[in-house]
Amino acid sequence: MCTSNHKPFHFKQFSIFHHSSTMKVGTDAILIGVWCDTNDASFILDVGTGSGIIALLIASRSKANIHAIELDEASVKEAKVNFNNFSGNKLTVIHDNFINFAGNTKQKYDLIVSNPPFFVNSLLPDKKSRIAARHTQSLSHNQLCKGVTSLLSNNGKFCIVLPYDVAISFISIANEFNLHLHKQLIIYPKPKTNPNRINMEFRLKKPSSVIVDEITIRNIDGIHSFKYKNYVNDYLIKI
Repeated sequence: MCTSNHKPFHFKQFSIFHHSSTMKVGTDAILIGVWCDTNDASFILDVGTGSGIIALLIASRSKANIHAIELDEASVKEAKVNFNNFSGNKLTVIHDNFINFAGNTKQKYDLIVSNPPFFVNSLLPDKKSRIAARHTQSLSHNQLCKGVTSLLSNNGKFCIVLPYDVAISFISIANEFNLHLHKQLIIYPKPKTNPNRINMEFRLKKPSSVIVDEITIRNIDGIHSFKYKNYVNDYLIKI
């Protein structure tokens, strides 16, 4: 396994290799991994796990059984190494296409989390695995929402991180599949900039109101903000 030639990224609860996976450890994955609500969840699904970072963050604060779907073979191998190194046996990697998985499993999930394909109409990268990981030609938002609706338990939650500028269109698509926005975290990279990401939580039941929160990752001087540190301080060693 090529991970032996690299040093892992160390969290307080675990270490993770991410050099062979389509997507690396980054702010998007870390923040959605610690932001999503794991309360009362017995079965959790991570859609597009990559190196397994989101699943591992959830496992560090939940006793749920966690299934992690991944299509890219190199990512599956690396996630298995990372899961095997984690204490406990509640993490399972599933090498499959999400559409196929959603159509064939009878398991219902109390929490589904995804850091999905981002770019709808942007320039495609050269590497095929990056295309699959980051472009909706491999998993459209319609396909994602359709699968999530079929897999969610009655009181289940679906948490997703997306570019801020596609949030409105995604919410519209989600509504078509009976997924209703309950909570959102608007993410700003720095003060006096436009938001670039948004974390959203959907459920099958309509809410009386939507909970809206905001976070700025770094202060104007480039130092991580107090609010961001509060989110990740229990997980990151250096922050």
